[in-house]
Amino acid sequence: MSNSQTDQLLFEGQYLTLKLRRGWEFVGRNHPVVCLIAWTEARELLLVEQFRIPVDCRTIELPAGLVGDQAGQADEKLEVAASRELEEETGWRPGRLEEIMRCPSTAGLSDEVVVFFLAHDLVKTGDGGGDGSEDIVVHRVPVDGIDRWLDEQRSQGKALDPKIFSALHWTRSRFPSLIGA
Repeated sequence: MSNSQTDQLLFEGQYLTLKLRRGWEFVGRNHPVVCLIAWTEARELLLVEQFRIPVDCRTIELPAGLVGDQAGQADEKLEVAASRELEEETGWRPGRLEEIMRCPSTAGLSDEVVVFFLAHDLVKTGDGGGDGSEDIVVHRVPVDGIDRWLDEQRSQGKALDPKIFSALHWTRSRFPSLIGA
């Protein structure tokens, strides 16, 4: 939800803005964000690991990315970006995408809304790893033992993106057949 006509622009960057609305400073996101929940046929959740400068450590995350941020693609469709991001980051292409939820990522800090997609009928196309500006490690984590694996990653000093836990909850409660539950 936007009130751009009442926002005071404090700073504008390539991907973010800093705005003031009714005394509240917040970050504006210049591009929509898509996030993917992707389970392989072997019941493995595809996760990505990368160094994130703002938190100064390696993070474990769901595959995700910006929509329309590439030159000439300002009108990119959410589904096209979601498919592109999944394949670019993980090396897996979805046969079908199902939008499952739109929600704010950090409602007190940013106007960013994340669009979650469930990826169906995955096909392995490559190694993934991101584009030239990214250094992504792909993890295929079996559903049996995923909680233990995440605990191990955290104990190694990696930050866990809480969207992973949303994905696990939604899968277990709304899509249990994907994980054999």
